[in-house]
Amino acid sequence: MLDLVLPIECGGCGAPSTRWCAACAAELVVRPDEPHVITPRQDPGVPVLALGRYAGARRQAIVGLKEHGRTDLVPPLAGAVAAALGTLIAWGVVVPPVTVVPAPTRSLAARRRGGDPVTKIARMATAGVEGVAVEPVLTMRAFTRDSVGLSSAQRQRNVVGRVRQRAPVRGEAVVFDDVVTTGATAAEAVRVLQTSGTYVSAVLAIAHA
Repeated sequence: MLDLVLPIECGGCGAPSTRWCAACAAELVVRPDEPHVITPRQDPGVPVLALGRYAGARRQAIVGLKEHGRTDLVPPLAGAVAAALGTLIAWGVVVPPVTVVPAPTRSLAARRRGGDPVTKIARMATAGVEGVAVEPVLTMRAFTRDSVGLSSAQRQRNVVGRVRQRAPVRGEAVVFDDVVTTGATAAEAVRVLQTSGTYVSAVLAIAHA
């Protein structure tokens, strides 16, 4: 009866009567050789790693969270990110103490979504993890366009010089984003952090397009 009044469906595949099904959960499992190194069109100068393609349950979960307010999808995405961070630490790519710096987002988009979903995922993924902190110190300057639909060159022009850092970051940093497409935002985020004297060890994304 409750499902008829307030129907729920899986955020990954749309299956009824569940918010996150076992099949979609299996798609987000981080395997021993993951995350994988990817090569975006714009090289930020540090390793860029992603948990998988921007497709299937991974894509639907990100879209559901960002565009449809499905905050119930933060936990499964955060769980995958937590596992990926653990792998990077075990590999020695990331050495604690480390600060996870969420990629910058437009303030208008964050307000529309009830907060920055990338920061929410990062905070949940690192909760209680010793030596790992989250500092959302990067923001987009006003009048930055939404990157959806822009070409690679347009994305680069759209973000160059528009990322600013509000506060210093102590020690090593990892830039974290939900999706890496051309790498323009990641590259500018890395550049800004490095200009302030921060050592950036990697960029980590949930998905790559």
